[in-house]
Amino acid sequence: MASGTKGKASNIFVWIILALLILGLAGFGVTNFGGSVNSVASVGDTEVDVQEYARELQEELRAIQAQTGQNLPLSQATTFGIDRAVLQRLLAGASLDDENTRIGLSVGDEVIARELVRVPQFQGLSGGFDRDSYDFYLNQTGQNERDFEETLRADTARTILQGAVVNGLASSETQTNAILNFVAEERDLQLVRVTVEDVALATVEPTDAELQAYYDANPAAFTLPERKAISYAWVTPDMVLDTIDVDEEALKDMYQERLSQYQQPERRLLERLVFPDAAAAEDALARFNSNAASFEDLVAERGLSLADIDQGDVSRDDLDAATAEAIFGMLAPGVVGPIDTDFGPALFRMNAILSAHSTSFEEAREALLAEYAVDRARRVLLDSASMVDDLLAGGASLQELADETDMQLGQIEWFAGAEDGIAAYESFAQAAAAVQEGDFAEVIELEDGGLFALELTEVIAPNLQPLAEVKEAVRIAVKRDQLNSALLAVAEGHAAALSGGETHETLGLSVTDEQGLTRDGFLEVTAPDLMIRLFDMEQGDTIALAGEGEAYVVTLTNISAPDLNDPEIAQLRTALNDQNSQAVASDLLDAFISEIQNDAGITLNQAAINAVHAQFP
Repeated sequence: MASGTKGKASNIFVWIILALLILGLAGFGVTNFGGSVNSVASVGDTEVDVQEYARELQEELRAIQAQTGQNLPLSQATTFGIDRAVLQRLLAGASLDDENTRIGLSVGDEVIARELVRVPQFQGLSGGFDRDSYDFYLNQTGQNERDFEETLRADTARTILQGAVVNGLASSETQTNAILNFVAEERDLQLVRVTVEDVALATVEPTDAELQAYYDANPAAFTLPERKAISYAWVTPDMVLDTIDVDEEALKDMYQERLSQYQQPERRLLERLVFPDAAAAEDALARFNSNAASFEDLVAERGLSLADIDQGDVSRDDLDAATAEAIFGMLAPGVVGPIDTDFGPALFRMNAILSAHSTSFEEAREALLAEYAVDRARRVLLDSASMVDDLLAGGASLQELADETDMQLGQIEWFAGAEDGIAAYESFAQAAAAVQEGDFAEVIELEDGGLFALELTEVIAPNLQPLAEVKEAVRIAVKRDQLNSALLAVAEGHAAALSGGETHETLGLSVTDEQGLTRDGFLEVTAPDLMIRLFDMEQGDTIALAGEGEAYVVTLTNISAPDLNDPEIAQLRTALNDQNSQAVASDLLDAFISEIQNDAGITLNQAAINAVHAQFP
C-alpha cells in the first residue's frame, strides 16, 4: 500500500512539471507564427495578425522588385521605412475595423458572395466565377477560405465606413481658382539683353589683394572634394594590339562577308506612290506635270506621309524589269509612271543617283585589320581573365599582376565625376565608388573588353587648395565677376531710365517681346531667377537682372488670367478640383483614423514584429 501511494504521488508531481513546461514554452510559438502570440499590434480590441503582417510585407517587397528589377533584402527595406509603412497601413485598417465593431457595422454573406465573384483574379474565360482560380490564389497566398472571406468582409465594411466619412466633400472653389491662377496665369514681357559689347571694361589685372579677397570669400570653389587614392592594374585591347598575330586569310574572309559593303552597284533614292487604278494614277501625274499639285500634295491626298512611301536606296536588281528600266533610264531626279506593281499602278519619284563604287581588298585591308586586331585583342583578354582571377585568389599583389601579365600599374585620386584616364570607364567608376578599405581586389571587365583590378589606398578628406596652386583660376573668376558687375550696372541704368519715363526707342535699345509665359516657361537666358522675379512683378514694372556673361532689363507688359473657355484650361481646372477633393478626403480620413487610435489606443508587440522580420532573408 505504501509503495502504491508513493507511486501515485510521484506521477502527479511529473504531470505538474510537464504542465509547467508546456505553459512556459507556449510563448515560443511566435517564431513560426503558430504559438500563443498571434498579433504584431492592436488597435483597441482589434489585432493586426502576424500572418497578415508577414504577407503584406512580402507583397511590398515583391512590388519593389517588380518595379526596380532588383531584389531588396528586408535589412535594406527597413532603412527606407518600408516595414513601418506596411505596419501603419495595417494599423489604419485595424482602426476602421475596431470602429465598425464598436458601432455594429458589418456586411452579410450575400454581399460577400457578390464581391467575391467580382474579383478579376477569380473569373474564368466565360467571365464567371472560377473555383479553380480561387483555390489556386488561396494556395499561393497561404490562406483558407474562411480567412480570405473574413478579410473581404472587413474590407467591404471599411469601404462603407470610409464612404460615410468622406462622401459629399467638395473642393473649395477659392482654393482651386487660386491654384489655377498660380499654374496657368500668363505674362508678357519685353526683354533687353546687355552683352559685353555694351560695356567698356578696364584692362587692368586684379591685384594680389583682390585675388586673396576673392579666394578667402569663396573657399568652396577651390576645395577639392573627398577623393579615394586608388591603385589599379589594367589592360585594354589597344595595349596589346602589337602582340596580335595577323591572319591574312581571316582578313580576306571578313572582306568577302562584307562584299556588298565594298562592291556596290549604282543605286537610286526612290519613293513609290500607289493608286487604286491606272486612271487615278494618270490623273495624278497630269496634275503634277501641270504644276496643279506637288508630289507632296499627291501623297497627302492618299492619306500618307513621305515616310510611308520611302523605298530607300535601291539597285537595279531590287526592282522588277519594267520598273528598273523606267527608274534607271532616268538621267536626273524626277517623277515617272504610272508603272504596274504588285500593289497596283504607281508613280515613282527618284530623288538622287548614287554612283556605283568598288573598294578592293587592298584598299579595305587597313580598316579590316584595325577591327580584326581589336576583336582578337578582346578575345585574348577575355581568355586571360580567369588567369588574372586565379592570381588574385592566390594572393597576388597588383605589382605581381603587372609582372606576370600584360596589365599596367596606375594610381588615381578618384572622385565622383572624374573622367580622366581609366576614370572615364563607367565600370571603373562604379567599382571605385563601392570599394572600401580592406576589400580584396577582383578582376572586372571594362566596356571595351579590357580588364582591371583596384585597391583602395587612402580616403582623402576634402581640402582647400593653396592659393598659389589655383591663382589662375581665381584670376579668371575675379575677371568674370568684374564683367558681370559691369553688365548689371549698365542694365540697372537702363531699368532706371525706363522707369523714369524713357522708352526703348529713345535709349536705342534692342528689345524682344515674349508673350504667354507661365511659371514653368523657358527663356534662353543665364539669369536663373528670371521667371521667379517675373511673377513677383506688377504690370508696368521694370527690373534689372544679373546673368553669366549677360545682364537683362525686363519690363512686364501684361498679365493674363487663365481663360476658362479654353478647353485645356477647363480640363486643368477639373483635374485640380478632383485632386483637391481627394486631398481633403484623405486628410479627413487620416484625422478620423487618428482619433480612433487616440480613443482606442495602439499596442505594439515588438517581439512578434522582430520574429516576423527574422523569417525574411
